[in-house]
Amino acid sequence: MSKFIINGGQKLSGSIKIHSSKNAILPILAASILTEGDVEIYDVPMLDDIKIMVEILKYCGCRIGETNNNLTIKPNVVNNDINIEMVNKLRASVLLLGSMLSRCKKVVLGMPGGCNIGTRPIDLHIKGLTKLGAEIKLNQGYIEARAKKLKGEKVYLDFPSVGATENIMIAAVLAEGETIIENAATEPEVVCLANFLNSMGAKIYGAGTDTIRILGVDKLHSVSFIPIPDRIEAGTYMAMAAVCGGEIEITNVVIEHIRPIIAKFKECNIKVIEGENAIKVFSTDKIKPTDIKTLPYPGFPTDMQAPMMSMLTVAKGTSMVIETIFENRFLHVGELLKMGANIKLEGRVAIVEGVKRLTSAKLEAKDLRGGAALVIAALMADGTTEIEGIEHISRGYFELEKNILSLGGDIKRIV
Repeated sequence: MSKFIINGGQKLSGSIKIHSSKNAILPILAASILTEGDVEIYDVPMLDDIKIMVEILKYCGCRIGETNNNLTIKPNVVNNDINIEMVNKLRASVLLLGSMLSRCKKVVLGMPGGCNIGTRPIDLHIKGLTKLGAEIKLNQGYIEARAKKLKGEKVYLDFPSVGATENIMIAAVLAEGETIIENAATEPEVVCLANFLNSMGAKIYGAGTDTIRILGVDKLHSVSFIPIPDRIEAGTYMAMAAVCGGEIEITNVVIEHIRPIIAKFKECNIKVIEGENAIKVFSTDKIKPTDIKTLPYPGFPTDMQAPMMSMLTVAKGTSMVIETIFENRFLHVGELLKMGANIKLEGRVAIVEGVKRLTSAKLEAKDLRGGAALVIAALMADGTTEIEGIEHISRGYFELEKNILSLGGDIKRIV
């Protein structure tokens, strides 16, 4: 099993460029099979999750070429029975329900996997696709879906689920008539998917608001597309900058996408200078405590809860972190306690009492964002920290060690 060896206490300074968003690219890849034409996606960080989705599409019959982190997809589907092990490793594989139903009218799909951060039911996906005319059966370990014809309908989501919004949108672009998604997710990744589909000739209106209107079209055409930058990657490096004694310029960001994160950093007495497509974050040894409640966008993102908590472990006072999205997203807390953090858990609430310093320990990353939190903690801690289970981290952070080394950190991957 691979692990990181991190010698903490090194000052981090310099500049890094944020990669394109994994959470934007995965639905784009799922939707790429809707067209008969070629699809080009630029600036794709070949993270483990993206590699898995690429392999699933190849299994289905797509021809995919990679050149300098650019993907060229020649969509083709010869196999719509994808009850395979790869599907069980990737939560976003559920988005193939919408695209396969639209393209092939039927699909057999293994149950989606991903991080063990809590129950992530697909009932809203099923509700929406069923409203469009799909018949869906949940079997032991796989999903079977078919649709003679998809027809537009009004769909109200009980919760503004990002995945369900994307799946319904993907299915609706080639459906007959008009589809309206009410209480839709407003995340930037949803808007990015809508822009991608519209670039292929779809007619999607209102993405970024809680009501999305889709007028079905007959076909989609070829497209070249650049996804949005990864707002969670940006926030993670912001947290590193805040606690590691220097200043870091973070380029290729959309300021509005990280506005909720910037607001919390400023509450914590961390200096953030905003540019047009960049920010600079300055370290401080006088981090103020703050309270965080994770919410759907534009609230504070659940994916930033764990990295932010690492930063708050050395704040001058008591912070409260409330997790409202996933019930099992405090797996990193036990590991931070090994480093001397003072955190008390009460259900979905963590009370974080700041300590002067963290100390090194032997740790295990148990999920993606919790793993990133442990890297932040190790970078600011005294001594040498080992982090096992880093395959979780590799799912969401591209060239992490390279970036940290370029900033002056001391990190090594042991395979």
